[in-house]
Amino acid sequence: MASLPPVACLQAFECVARRKSFALAAAELHLTASAISHQVARLEDHLGVRLFERSAHGVTLSAAGARYLSRVGGALEAIGSATNDLRHGVSNSLYLHSSPSIASLWLMPRLADFASHHPDISLYLSAAHTPSDFGLGQADIDIRYGVPQWPHLEVHPLFTEQVLPLASRAFIRRHKLKEPEQLLDVPLIQSAVSVVQWSDWFAAFTTQRAPERFAVRFDRAQMALDAATQGLGVALESATIAAQHLADRKLVPLFGMESGIAVQAHFVVYPARHAVRKPVAAFLDWLRVQTGQTGQPDPSAPSVPS
Repeated sequence: MASLPPVACLQAFECVARRKSFALAAAELHLTASAISHQVARLEDHLGVRLFERSAHGVTLSAAGARYLSRVGGALEAIGSATNDLRHGVSNSLYLHSSPSIASLWLMPRLADFASHHPDISLYLSAAHTPSDFGLGQADIDIRYGVPQWPHLEVHPLFTEQVLPLASRAFIRRHKLKEPEQLLDVPLIQSAVSVVQWSDWFAAFTTQRAPERFAVRFDRAQMALDAATQGLGVALESATIAAQHLADRKLVPLFGMESGIAVQAHFVVYPARHAVRKPVAAFLDWLRVQTGQTGQPDPSAPSVPS
């Protein structure tokens, strides 16, 4: 194993990067600013690179520092979590990572059910577009969105979902929307990270090409759905993720549920060795019940639109 830098130096580096100040990092870690500066300098000497750029306006990460933080930050968090669990006698912990929109719109409303069935499991949930790094011990399970390209991991589709145009009732009435081709004349909302884009939908349901410019663009499904609810345009989103919006009649499918493209875009991902842990096995079993899975993927639903 390569020579590891002292943990105190790593803590000082992470804290300065997060607080953007040697003085604030010193206060948080109950040290002097001089001690923090010395620990960062020692780490820089160990690595042979400059981690921070210092100026009269403060301190910022260098390019090398930003890359290093993206790797060691999660490792430090994992060490801290494991330490707290052990210190407080928590032996049944479950660390779950998820893409943001499914975490807030689909998973969160169901977690009370999981907690009621497994009151002995201590659940920690984090959400970000960036997948967790299992090698750094950041998560037990990751719910990822996108094209499944994660070798050496267990990868299972969570469900099949219909991606279709959604808009508010008022928006539909105002623009008298009845035919798919009319969408060329109204504001469209783009979800930049969606596996189904407007070009896919127009190719499947019209003879027209999708517009190249959009009214607004978002990198999260939740924001696209909220924008459609507020009448900013038509969103092209998953009916599964938008289930509560549809149930509350805040949004409706413009041309019925049959106007959707079926995909499997959310995946449960984990190293095979994690499945032997009881909290992980319990959560995976619970997920299967929640999604009504039989254990076999739907062969009619591609991972990406065809």
